[in-house]
Amino acid sequence: MNIPNTITIIRILLTPLLVILLLEGEKGLALVTFMVAGTGDALDGFLARLLNQKTDFGAFLDPIADKLLLITSFVTLSILDLMPAWITVIIVSRDILILGGIGVLLYCGLPLVVKPTHFSKITTFFQFITVCFFLGIDFLPAFLWLKTPVIYGVVTFTLLSGAQYLFLGFSLLANSSIGGKEQ
Repeated sequence: MNIPNTITIIRILLTPLLVILLLEGEKGLALVTFMVAGTGDALDGFLARLLNQKTDFGAFLDPIADKLLLITSFVTLSILDLMPAWITVIIVSRDILILGGIGVLLYCGLPLVVKPTHFSKITTFFQFITVCFFLGIDFLPAFLWLKTPVIYGVVTFTLLSGAQYLFLGFSLLANSSIGGKEQ
């Protein structure tokens, strides 16, 4: 087990701690936990490149750690009424759509390399910012005016990223013999 993969596993283990802290009303500690996990996301990738420790296991586990942390955070914040639930529905629906699309492409036997797009990375960044905003707004009420731009920013990027993945998936299907192209 190398250092970047260990950091990724720690990020996964921080997710249930985050939920417990939120359920106990410890928003400050939850924010710190979330920020540590989010910083770990950047750190594990940086160290994997710097130390030449990129692994297939890490490439597989890293996006799972991201999604686990983000989806769990959005769902928990919505359940606790700390964030509008409709935002969570959009974010989770996009991820389910992506997973469903991957399933369809694999079912059709298409060679598939699952790699996030640059636009998807921007979306993930905005999702991290959104969770930090809703966890931290009680501590910085002067920034409450940013609530609407944060909400519509994350929703816009999430929808556009989802549309990009739909386009890429349909393009793969259309260019395959399964999608109707003559052999």
